[in-house]
Formats: sequence, structure tokens, C-alpha cells
Amino acid sequence: MEAFDTYQTPLSSRYASKEMAHLFSSANRFHTWRKLWLNLAIAEKELGLPISDEAIEQMKANLHLDAKQFEVAAEEEKKRRHDVMAHVHTFGQVAPAAAGIIHLGATSCYVTDNADLIFIREALTLLLGKLAVVIDRFAAFAQQHRDLPTLGFTHFQPAQLTTVGKRATLWIQELLWDLRNIKRARDDLGFRGVKGTTGTQASFLALFDGDHDKVEELDRRVTELSGFSYAYPVTSQTYSRKIDIDVLAPLASFGATAHKLATDLRLLAHLKEVEEPFESTQIGSSAMAYKRNPMRSERICSLARHLMTIQQNALGTASVQWFERTLDDSANRRITLPEAFLTADIVLTTLQNVSEGLVVYPKVIARRIAQELPFMATENIIMAMVKKGGDRQEAHEKIRVLSHEAAHQVKQLGLENDLIERVRADPYFDPIKGQLDALLDPKSFIGRAPEQVDRFLAEWVRPALADAELQAALGKAGRAELNV
Repeated sequence: MEAFDTYQTPLSSRYASKEMAHLFSSANRFHTWRKLWLNLAIAEKELGLPISDEAIEQMKANLHLDAKQFEVAAEEEKKRRHDVMAHVHTFGQVAPAAAGIIHLGATSCYVTDNADLIFIREALTLLLGKLAVVIDRFAAFAQQHRDLPTLGFTHFQPAQLTTVGKRATLWIQELLWDLRNIKRARDDLGFRGVKGTTGTQASFLALFDGDHDKVEELDRRVTELSGFSYAYPVTSQTYSRKIDIDVLAPLASFGATAHKLATDLRLLAHLKEVEEPFESTQIGSSAMAYKRNPMRSERICSLARHLMTIQQNALGTASVQWFERTLDDSANRRITLPEAFLTADIVLTTLQNVSEGLVVYPKVIARRIAQELPFMATENIIMAMVKKGGDRQEAHEKIRVLSHEAAHQVKQLGLENDLIERVRADPYFDPIKGQLDALLDPKSFIGRAPEQVDRFLAEWVRPALADAELQAALGKAGRAELNV
């Protein structure tokens, strides 16, 4: 019952994947701190500092905290009012041979900032894999419906026809840009490294008796042990908070993509043309039993709005970091970074769930086309009459009059669009009446949409997903299931 007595963020308790929730957990955070202290000790020993093999082995054997150690750390922090030093002392209790060298020469940001960069890189990697799956699923949807005509909308008013698959490519193209942007942010990410209290490495220079080469090698070696290809060449006490802006920007941009996509699906659900998955036991409304609300797409929009705004925290934080650092970034970033990645993770899982269960209703789509197509076909009818020797202006006037009569039927009387019946009944159009069915075939109004889908999938989507890392993610991906 204890879990129900205190507030828990719904991001982790209700929606997020286990992988992303664990990545930003206290257990993983403090485990990562211990790995960073171990890497520092290994590199310092390699470069000649008197650190025993026993100290290294005890550190290696105690990288994970048990429940008792969490209790000890909490008591230490309560006493010392410093989370890093609380964990230095806690680690030293289980690795006594290393107690005197843990955190040697380092400042708190050695573990806090470097750990954050590790979490960010791993989180971006998780998102890339999930995004690849979402793109793959929507690509299959686009291929399946590549040539299914549907009414296009501009200003949410009827426009020329497109296809269901072509519309999906518009979503996929933006998702591909998000894939590029997130990968770029991940691959650009560096390591803070071993820089000291204000970034000058003074403490490490003292440890190595003024040997600059050893200090530089320490920075390089710890960076290598921590799995990064490079460290930022200069830092203050922290890595620049501008890095957080660069990381959160593509997530915010993805939020905009997801919101637009989910909004389109909500509008299509209203039109009853396309619906998201709806389980047989799902309840749409506590009062209106017939309702089939697009709750997944609504959730995507809700969380995407939150994701789009989180970057503002990073912008604000980076702009107010005085000189070598201020601590007013800390509490904000403890919330901002995990929430951004948890939110993006949830949006992607929900998008995948939606993409794997989309239901298309061709007959509803065809009926809506039939309501609008007669007006759209008028120019084709006029051109056909001209080809048969008719006068363009005369044909135009005939169609104008009949169109207004049909519009009156639709708008004033609530009846079906009977323009084509009126054309068939008018002797003026006798020369082309045998062509009317062909002139009204919806597929003659979709232009190159099917070919555009084929070329887009072949030349853009498949090459983007051919990356070995993304192929591995696709190979491991099952169907996305939602807990709620």
C-alpha cells in the first residue's frame, strides 16, 4: 500500500517502458556513479598513483547497491546534505580498501555530469530503435494502401484526391527527419571527462606532480573506459548546459511530428475513414456506451505537447549559468532530462501500438469521394466535350448551372449530390455519356500518388532503416502493448 500513499509520476508508474524507466532509476544512477569512480581509479593506478589491486577488486565487486546500502546512503545524505559525498562514504563502507581513493581529485560533476551524458546517450539509442520500428510499421501501412484513393483536405475542406498511402508518407517523412536529428544528437555527444572543480584540471595536475601529459592521458583514458570516443576539450565545473539544448531540441521536434500525426488520425476517426485499435472490452465513455474515442491518439497529443515544452527548461537553464557554474541547474535538470526521455519513449510506444492496429474503412472513404467527386470531375467533363467538338464556354455554362442545382440539393435539402445524374439527363452531354464512368473513376484523380509512395519507400525509407543498428532493433521488436 505504501506506493499508493505518495505521489508517483505517471510517466514511470503508468506509461513508460521498463527499459527507459530503469535507465533513469536511482539504482542505475548510483551504479553508474560507482562505475565512474572505478574507471577513475583504474586510470589513476595505470598512470602511477598508489592504488592497490585490492581496492580495484573491491570496487568491481560492489558496483550494484543493495537495499541496505540505499538506507546507508540516505542517512549519510541527511547528515552531510550532499548526495555525492553520501555515496562516496557508502561505497567506501563496502569497499574499505578503496575508501581513501574513491573520488580522488574529482569534483561532484565528475560523476553527476558524466553519468548524465551516459544516460542521455543510452536513452537516445533506445529512442532511435523505437523510432525505427514506428517508421517501419507506417511504411508497411503506406505500401498496403498506396493506391487507395481518398479525399484530400486543405484547410480541412475537400480538396483534390490523394491516396491513403501517400498521406502516410507525409507522416513518415517527418519521422525520418526526427530519426536523422536524434541520431545526429546521439553521435555528436561527448564526455565531460576529468576536468576538476572549475575545468582547469588543477587537482589532477597536483596529483601527478605537474605532469601535464599524465593529466591529459588520464582524461583520455577515463573517457575511453566510459565508452566515449572523445571528451569535450574545455569545460567549466559542468559540461556546457547548451548540450542539453542540443539533445532536447530533436525530442521537441519529434513531439511536433507526433502531435501532427495523431491529430490527423483523430480527424480521420471523426470522419470514420481510419480508426486506431479498439479492443472488444474497451470502454470509450462512462456515459455514452457507443463511443469509440481515439484515446491513444489523444494521449499522444497530450504527451507530445509536454515534450515540446520541456526544451524551454534547457534553454532557460543554459542562459543563466554564471561563469564556471551555479547550482540552480541541478533540481531543474533532475526533472527535465528524465521527463523528456520518458515522455518521448511513451509517445513512441503509443505510436507503434496505433500503427500496428490501424483500421481503414474503404467504403466510407469511397462514399465521401462520391459526394465530392462530381464537382471535381467537371473540368474533365468540359475537356471531354471540347474533344468531341463542343464549345468550351458553352460546356462551362452548362456545368455551372447544373452544379448550382446539385449544390442546392446537398446544402438546402440535405440530399445526395446528383450532379452526374443531371449531366446524364441533359441531351447536351450525349456525345460523352459513354465516357462518364471513366471520367469519374477516382483513380484517374490521384496523379502519381502510388508511384510517389513506391519511390519514397524504396529510395528513402528502406535505405534509412538499412543501418545495422536499426536493423537489430527491428529484429528484436515485437508488437507494442499498452498497460492502460
